[in-house]
Amino acid sequence: MKQADLLKRSQGEVYRGDELRFIGMPIGGFFAGTVYLSGDGQLWNWDIFNQDVLGAVTRPNATFMGDSLNAMSGANYVEPSRAISPFRQEFSLWDESETPRRVRFGEILFRGEYPIARVSYGQADADVEMSLEAFSPFCPLNVDDSSFPATTMTFRVRNTGTATARYRIAYALENPVLTHSKSRRNDFVLKSINRTDSLKFLAEPAPTEKAAQPEIRFADWSDGSYGGWTPTGSAFGTTPRRVTELPGYMGNVQAETAFVVNSHQTRNGEDLLAGDGHRGRLTSPEFRISHSYINLRVGGGPHARKTCINLEINGEVVLSVTGNASNVMSWQTMSVARFRDKTARLVVVDEESGAWGNISLGEVIFADKPASLRPLADEPDYGTFSVSIPGGADVQATDGKEGRISRQLTLAPGETAEVTFIVAWHFPNTSPQMPERRNWCASRWEDSEAVANEIAQRWKSLRSTTQAWNRTWYDSTLPHWFLDRTFVNVSTLATSTCHRFASGRFYFWEGVGCCAGTCTHVWGYAQAIGRVFPEVERYLREKVDFGRSFHSDTGAIDYRGEYGTMVFHDGQCMCILRAYREHQMSPNPEFLGRIWPSVKRAMEYLISQDINQDGVLENAQFNTLDTAWYGKITWISGLYVAALRAAEAMSVVMKDETFAARCRTLAERGAQNLVRELYNGEYFINLTDPAHPEANNTNVGCHIDQLLGQAWALQLGLPRVVPVAETKSALQALYRHNFFDDIWEYRRKMKAIPGGRWYATPGEAGLIMCSFPRGGAKESIAKGSDAWAVGYFNECMSGFEHQVAAHMIAEGMVREGLSIVNAIHSRYSAKRRNPYNEVECSDHYGRAMASYGAYVSLTGFSVDGSNHQMSFRPKTGAGAFRCAFINEQGWGTFDRSAGGKETVTYQYRVNEKQ
Repeated sequence: MKQADLLKRSQGEVYRGDELRFIGMPIGGFFAGTVYLSGDGQLWNWDIFNQDVLGAVTRPNATFMGDSLNAMSGANYVEPSRAISPFRQEFSLWDESETPRRVRFGEILFRGEYPIARVSYGQADADVEMSLEAFSPFCPLNVDDSSFPATTMTFRVRNTGTATARYRIAYALENPVLTHSKSRRNDFVLKSINRTDSLKFLAEPAPTEKAAQPEIRFADWSDGSYGGWTPTGSAFGTTPRRVTELPGYMGNVQAETAFVVNSHQTRNGEDLLAGDGHRGRLTSPEFRISHSYINLRVGGGPHARKTCINLEINGEVVLSVTGNASNVMSWQTMSVARFRDKTARLVVVDEESGAWGNISLGEVIFADKPASLRPLADEPDYGTFSVSIPGGADVQATDGKEGRISRQLTLAPGETAEVTFIVAWHFPNTSPQMPERRNWCASRWEDSEAVANEIAQRWKSLRSTTQAWNRTWYDSTLPHWFLDRTFVNVSTLATSTCHRFASGRFYFWEGVGCCAGTCTHVWGYAQAIGRVFPEVERYLREKVDFGRSFHSDTGAIDYRGEYGTMVFHDGQCMCILRAYREHQMSPNPEFLGRIWPSVKRAMEYLISQDINQDGVLENAQFNTLDTAWYGKITWISGLYVAALRAAEAMSVVMKDETFAARCRTLAERGAQNLVRELYNGEYFINLTDPAHPEANNTNVGCHIDQLLGQAWALQLGLPRVVPVAETKSALQALYRHNFFDDIWEYRRKMKAIPGGRWYATPGEAGLIMCSFPRGGAKESIAKGSDAWAVGYFNECMSGFEHQVAAHMIAEGMVREGLSIVNAIHSRYSAKRRNPYNEVECSDHYGRAMASYGAYVSLTGFSVDGSNHQMSFRPKTGAGAFRCAFINEQGWGTFDRSAGGKETVTYQYRVNEKQ
């Protein structure tokens, strides 16, 4: 595509028909879980209940976005989720002019401009038009006002008929409190509180139960047989497994019986992979449900419906438990009091042949007490849920289990009315997997009603600010598709990827439920948060990377906080680079002054790894591709040189000229040696260490991140890492060898390197992680246990692609850079999958927030916050130009007229918070 076509302003994309199938736009506040808005304006997903990522007891129709094992195989990309809710809830419009009837609409149009979504409902079977504006309050530079655990749904209803008509807009819902926990406990009572304009759901402890009856030990396999249980398929064999004969690599499974059911079938000498490859079922004899609970000791895979134990009644699965991705067996509980006296059976299922494709079962006990149960108030999904219509509503609720809140509208011909629903939630307990026990909402609001009340009280201001930002971002000469794609990943903050605890700590997974600890390497690619909500990144630098993760004696930064206590060298470099970015976005040098001693020590750590003091690292270099690489690695040494330049710049600010000179000297040596030793005349390669054949390495391949250090330098206005000529040659090689209009052209020919997940499928365009135009693919594969990671080289992952695109644009290769961003945008077309969820290893992946870097590059934005200076050098050519900006003082619009006159207009200033 020509550059001029890529830069055409055009119109914003409006989705309709089949394009609505996969839409799931994050519509809640930051750090409050995930709530999606669907293409037809309903709410779904509802991952707000702080559940363990793996091993939950679920109802068969429940959904959980971010199944990390599915995502790791590419399944969440290849087969996107569709709208489903873990509890019943629905908005609807009713015509009550005569006999009440629900209004049905024909074509529905969806336009998403994060954080605002707009839905238009057309061709109604009544004389009425309706539209929806949905968002959670949002204000760049104001984290707290963007972090309400709530969303707002504002419907506009217009009477298009010739007579006065009565309509009712309603939200009916099931009590969502204890959505997951109620499947394994019955010691609670669901309740509701009705007010004149709101409905609040909650739960309270139930009265003490009657005395428990004796337990029944339904199964424990003690005689070494299945008894009356029936195995089918090959996974379970003909008898249970003796615990002492399980494979040694499974470790201590902590069974309390001599035999267990285990579908990791290695009885015939199968290895680990083949053992998980078997499938089958084990079905119990029928029994009468006589107790309140079924307690089961379970281990194995976490795959819902695939590695599980199901409770069936009349052939229907009514409850199910999975393993928790561990061979260690632990108690799980099914709450079955509501099924008392019904005839049931248990079915142990293994229908998964991939990773964790096994399930194990120890004792099965019928009891009136759960095997292990935390206090009700400590459950992750214990809390409150409220819906309000400010100004008055009709509220109906029955027995605390469900309710409806609505407003009737009497409209004259042509008259329009607006109704706003505030949907708020307050679940203060974190998942047990988290390092802290209380969510931020617990420190800010008493309950969901308090959340809704604050939004209602501040509604005019919050709505005005959110709409003002939306107008500012899109009041631009840049194309709509580019504005959509580069900003949409900010929405990751409004998903279960990102958390904030009551202590104030920000804590991020890599993606939803995938890889703990706010890791230094993945989040080192993200540009959006540091530019839009710099307060968050300043906290992460000061309190995490140079705080709890920092070793002052060595300067080492643990790459996953308390979850990974070692250095990833790319992440260590990017912590230093991000420290300088956070300084640039700060209104004064105080932040840098506080962290500088630790930043300097972190730089000294890297310098100590530069054995020859030649500006190039050579020993073990752990990195984001999950293994240690050895030798001279352009990618990581380029980051090292960029970090030296950032440290030099910060030394100047801190008046540490001695250290500045030291960093400058090393950076200059490194820049020279990168070209002299690692540039092959076309692109940059690596020189591997023959002493480490067990290590992966892209070797002489054309690697996507070869110039990541130079890309970072351009984002921050630092001196060059490598010269322009060699840089452009390498970027042109990347585009020539790695970019394909149909990724299948490459994947079908690549025989030397096996595997790789599908984040671009046949027929889709993308930038491959590493090509081998001069051979060497087979030589890049580790000769040991690290070989599993080589499949990454075949993949297209949007975060990596975004950083290369931003770099190309910054170097003046605008067409090439925009083509890559456009390829990503096309892959995430609503025709194919959810446009608001860039997947890599899991949903809403943090690295994809590199997309904002392309915006920085195309606008030519730079900022020096402590000196209150800002400039633009747009890469779109001469002529009129307009774009949004965010700096340390506020946000607004930069405008350059056709004649070259420049103006800056602020829409919001930090010292004018409302």
